[in-house]
Amino acid sequence: MATEAAVPGPASGPGDSPEGPEADAPERRRKAHGMLKLYYGLSEGEAGGRPSGPDPLDPTDLNGAHFDPEVYLDKLRRECPLAQLMDSETDMVRQIRALDSDMQTLVYENYNKFISATDTIRKMKNDFRKMEDEMDRLATNMAVITDFSARISATLQDRHERITKLAGVHALLRKLQFLFELPSRLTKCVELGAYRQAVHYQGRAQAVLQQYQHLPSFRAIQDDCQVITGRLAQQLRQRFREGSSGAPEQAECVELLLALGEPAEELCEEFLAHARGRLEEELRALEKDLGPSPPAPDVLEFTDRGGSGFVGGLCQVAAAYQELFAAQGPAGAEKLAAFAWELGGRYFELVERRLAQEQGGGDNSLLVRALDRFHRRLRAPGAPLAAARLTESATEIVERVARERLGHHLQGLRAAFLGCLTDVRQALAAPRLAGKEGPSLADLLANVASSILSHIKASLAAVHLFTAKEVSFSNKPYFRGEFCSQGVREGLIVGFIRSMCQTAQSFCDSPGEKGGATPPALLLLLSRLCLDYETATISYILTLTDEQFLVQDQSPVTPVSTLCAEARETARRLLTHYVKVQGLVISQMLRKSVETRDWLSTLEPRNVRAVMKRVVEDTTAIDVQVGLLYEEGVRKAQSSDSSKRTFSVYSSSRQQGRYAPSYTPSAPMDTNLLSNIQKLFSERIDVFSPVEFNKVSVLTGIIKISLKTLLECVRLRTFGRFGLQQVQVDCHFLQLYLWRFVADEELVHLLLDEVVASAALRCPDPVPMEPSVVEVICERG
Repeated sequence: MATEAAVPGPASGPGDSPEGPEADAPERRRKAHGMLKLYYGLSEGEAGGRPSGPDPLDPTDLNGAHFDPEVYLDKLRRECPLAQLMDSETDMVRQIRALDSDMQTLVYENYNKFISATDTIRKMKNDFRKMEDEMDRLATNMAVITDFSARISATLQDRHERITKLAGVHALLRKLQFLFELPSRLTKCVELGAYRQAVHYQGRAQAVLQQYQHLPSFRAIQDDCQVITGRLAQQLRQRFREGSSGAPEQAECVELLLALGEPAEELCEEFLAHARGRLEEELRALEKDLGPSPPAPDVLEFTDRGGSGFVGGLCQVAAAYQELFAAQGPAGAEKLAAFAWELGGRYFELVERRLAQEQGGGDNSLLVRALDRFHRRLRAPGAPLAAARLTESATEIVERVARERLGHHLQGLRAAFLGCLTDVRQALAAPRLAGKEGPSLADLLANVASSILSHIKASLAAVHLFTAKEVSFSNKPYFRGEFCSQGVREGLIVGFIRSMCQTAQSFCDSPGEKGGATPPALLLLLSRLCLDYETATISYILTLTDEQFLVQDQSPVTPVSTLCAEARETARRLLTHYVKVQGLVISQMLRKSVETRDWLSTLEPRNVRAVMKRVVEDTTAIDVQVGLLYEEGVRKAQSSDSSKRTFSVYSSSRQQGRYAPSYTPSAPMDTNLLSNIQKLFSERIDVFSPVEFNKVSVLTGIIKISLKTLLECVRLRTFGRFGLQQVQVDCHFLQLYLWRFVADEELVHLLLDEVVASAALRCPDPVPMEPSVVEVICERG
């Protein structure tokens, strides 16, 4: 078969093992089994190395290495029926044919590859044969070329040496011609003003003339050149000293003089002196702009003039100096630094004077732009002015201006707050002068709060310009740290809040000083304003500040809780002072009404005194006023009929028992002793107890002060029978109305009880009025 002929078998020959073909049979079988394993995709372990698979030594295992066909057939005949044997045969024949087909295909493919490889090798042999022929021809040609080159070199050797010598002589003659023509060339350049060309010629010939100056001809040329270069140096110095030319022309003159061998130290001094004159002219022009006669340019224009004129000139001088006098070393650098520091200091003084004129303005945009250009201009020069530390000085000026602007804005916020207080005073006083109702305290409070908050936001926006990203100095450590935390947050915002609290607390001075002329409504408004700041506004403002300025400085800052505590304490003091002021107003009316009346000769009471009606009216007005700003507060449970209970105070058995000893002749106990015993069992009243932030607490404090004043005034007077009865009527009238305003109506009962009792103790004939008559008089009044 073709398949069998195509499959190469194992080679046999003299080099084979002694066993012969019989020994190679197992090897062939192993190779065949290996090919079958590759065909079925089995590895060595899968074929026979699995612990759970069949025994690798089993002769009946078709895939095993020790398969025995006879044993396998015997086993099939013994164990399988005829149908299964026929199926196994059919399946095995099918597999054998498939394997034969695959093997034949593999052989055909390899055969085609072998044929293709053979053709390729044959072509390569032909190609290499042609290439060898071409290489041989190339080698022959190269040998011919080498021979011809050697013959030409041998022929031209003598001529090449002669040509080289002649070229050297020609170059020497040209140099000599240049030397002999050098004086005339120098003279012509000087006449035409081509100084740089003349210096260039002199530099080319200087070394040769120095080397051959012992020869007379060269000595004469050198003398002529020295005379001409001396005249050239004189003209350059004259041009340099004139000062009419600009900085580049003067730098060129210095450079040429240095090339001519002039002393560098002297030229250095002259260069700085001429530069000083030009820069001082720029400074005088800037100082003239600050004069009073012509209107000074705006700060941005001023810094632009200084930057383009003085700073630009200084940078040119520094760059030219460093380029010209680099050989001077550290000494030359120190001279330049001292020169720049002196003139830069004068420039900074002028800039600070101009910036000081801007401190009164409220808009920072133009000022920040001017500072930005000023700082950029002095930051740009780089190495030439680094030793003079002008950039650091410029940064210090910017920081100082920023601190001054913060102080200016703080003063503006304080002035705005005082202006709001003045507006409130005028709004409170104007209606009284015109005789009409004034604005609501709630509206005034809202106006003041919104006005102050808008001023704070405007100030934050104004100083935020100093930290804008496009500003050159905003990335400095000061503006990233101290300016934001200590300047804006602590100095401006916290400083203003504390200043506002201090200003508000200054209205709590004792009467007769500043606090005596303060309208009570202003005290009430300020207390509510400080309380609102404590509850929300302070936290909002500081959060807004921290967000806008990204406060990251590690310096300690004031906590929000501390400021809130200060604002709450200020509000408490203001409200306490408001209670004292309003209590003092009502107390003055009561005191005068008691002190100016003759209680011994008083007529029998027929109505309530007008001052008591005025007290009730004023208390009602205060209640309305406080209710506009503060919540109601908590009251104790009241009796079902407070007015009748109030009336019963003066007609109860307890009161009758109190008065009975005073007018009963057979009283076994002294009235003073009985009064003192009664006080031991009565509840102590704290007149000046702390005031809470609600309407009931405020009115309770005012009424306690008023009634306590009434009690003390009564204790200083002596009353007749009708005087005692008038006090009884007045106290009952007060009780009818005042109980509504206090947290505990028993407080009013006790104080008015004390007033009537004190009047009874100071009455020689204490005969109280019938309760029904008192009630009729009060209802009629």
